[in-house]
Amino acid sequence: MLTFFRGIIHSKVGVIVTFGVLIVIALAFAAGDVTGLASSTGLVGHPIASVGGESVTAADVRQQARDELTQARQEQPTLDMAQFVQLGGLDAVINRNVSALALETFGRDQGMRVSRALIGSELKAIPAFAGATGQFDQQAYERLIAQRGFTDAQVQAQFARQIMVQFLTQPTIGAHQVPQQLALTYASLLLERRTGQVAFVPAAPTGAAPSDAEVQQWYQRNIARYTTPERRVIRYAVVGPQQVAGQVTPSDAEVQKAYDAARSTYAPKTLRDVTLVTVLDEKAAGALAAKVKAGTPLAAAARAAGLEPRSITGVDQGALASQTSPAVAQAIAAAASGAVVGPVRGAIGFVVARVDKVTQDPGKTLAQARDELVTQLRASKTKAAIGAIRDKVDDSLADNANISEVVNDQKLSAQSTPALLQNGTNPDQPQTPADPGMTPIVAAAFAAEEGDTPTTVNLGEDGSFAVVALDRVVQPTPVPLAAARARVVADLTADRAAKAAQQAASALVTRVNAGAALPAALSAAGVKAPPVQPISASRGEITARGQVNPVLAALFGMASGSARAVPSPDGKGWLVLKLDQVVPGDARKQPPLIQATRVDLGRAIGPEYAQQFANAVAKLQGAKRFDDAIAQLKQDLVGGGAQ
Repeated sequence: MLTFFRGIIHSKVGVIVTFGVLIVIALAFAAGDVTGLASSTGLVGHPIASVGGESVTAADVRQQARDELTQARQEQPTLDMAQFVQLGGLDAVINRNVSALALETFGRDQGMRVSRALIGSELKAIPAFAGATGQFDQQAYERLIAQRGFTDAQVQAQFARQIMVQFLTQPTIGAHQVPQQLALTYASLLLERRTGQVAFVPAAPTGAAPSDAEVQQWYQRNIARYTTPERRVIRYAVVGPQQVAGQVTPSDAEVQKAYDAARSTYAPKTLRDVTLVTVLDEKAAGALAAKVKAGTPLAAAARAAGLEPRSITGVDQGALASQTSPAVAQAIAAAASGAVVGPVRGAIGFVVARVDKVTQDPGKTLAQARDELVTQLRASKTKAAIGAIRDKVDDSLADNANISEVVNDQKLSAQSTPALLQNGTNPDQPQTPADPGMTPIVAAAFAAEEGDTPTTVNLGEDGSFAVVALDRVVQPTPVPLAAARARVVADLTADRAAKAAQQAASALVTRVNAGAALPAALSAAGVKAPPVQPISASRGEITARGQVNPVLAALFGMASGSARAVPSPDGKGWLVLKLDQVVPGDARKQPPLIQATRVDLGRAIGPEYAQQFANAVAKLQGAKRFDDAIAQLKQDLVGGGAQ
């Protein structure tokens, strides 16, 4: 509802994530993969910002920018580093680092400390560091961070910073109280209505076809449009059920042992379908039971008393006890089909039940259960066998083995991909979609740097994994003009048409703002366009389905009686808006809207307070940014293509 308000006040959602220097790393560990921990020089490198005597280095920010680009590409596969930098992604990474470092130094200045015990508890909660028992494994931890080029001291220092940030910001984030009068003001803004007119000026091709010189100039000026993004050649080997198929057939003894362990599951049992009603008052429960025993259906009697019955089907006494209480289950187990039970004291209140059906499950003999048990055992043995191979592979990688050595040692089959884009597609075969099964493999390769130790990535719940190595990076390459000529001509022609439409729209705005009526100005300009249409909307309609309507947003940014030109959302021309009337909103008679607005604002105000607090702390701690170093980093990241 208030997405556009959040944009106006620049609220930050999830400040802990916003400030956490190690958040991308922590999330990668928590996902059971360490590809987000690509090799880094850690706390060395040229400083691009400083707080007190401590620095934010180019190496730190470069790696985090690559990690965040990898995450962003999951939603926007075509996003490249140049776009990430241009859209402010790198600046956001720098700001977060500066804020986190400022908060950490501020906390220390106030006498706050993060104990090693607390850091240890955070590390122990990360699943990637768990051993075979499911508990934290020191060797697994050391092996994984070593694979990614980190030391224990670096990891602990980063976690200490993250925890300090949480100490300082979490109480503020929880401050979500919004005064009623403030909520009324914003709710009334949502009801404000504006009416006017809109004219569409289409972008129609005009003039002669572009000359060779014009095509060449356009191609050179817009070379990024016709450049194939960075690609990567990947070597990988998959380990799955097929690699261990000969090791997982269970023996007769194993099947017998599994059957004995699950004997209660396969033993004969009595199953019941029951309808239950829970009543808080014992006297009321007794009255309900009496009414049902007199012939009224339990469901009808319960609803007449304002209660809702629930049904449980096909359960034995043990299962029923876990869903109700042992006393209720025992009473129902002693009743025949059709009997009314209760009231019996349950876990909460008193239970009245009706036994709807009683059936006898004969259970299964070993022969009858054999296929089911074999399937279960085969699955567990498969997962264990794959896990054993993965342990050996991880040990080899921890000893700096390359993928060829791992493949030879474990007798695996290595494969190589063509040069793939970040989204997994091959630009030389644009009609062939990306293989979904390759997604984690490609993601791991794009998180790595040339020369990095190979890594392992999960492929399935059966324990399947892949050993992934970055073989080669193919730098962004311009498509030759001869091959891209058709696209270049089409883009240049479309650009000319769009500029002509913009000029015509600007001329219309000038005429209307000088006093002309929009239909008359359109007619006098001789523009071939559809008739002028009315437009009317409330401010609350600016955002629909989580998306901001740019045309309505422009309408609500105008003065009454004025005109304005905006690009059409479909990119096919320009729109000229004329605002005729503004009707203020009044939410005083709509309490639900005020309350909803108050709740919505409450979600934004805490993070906003935390952000302002962080900004003030950064200023107090003397945070500095080195613009020349930041500009050089941007140039390095995009290969000299940053504007």
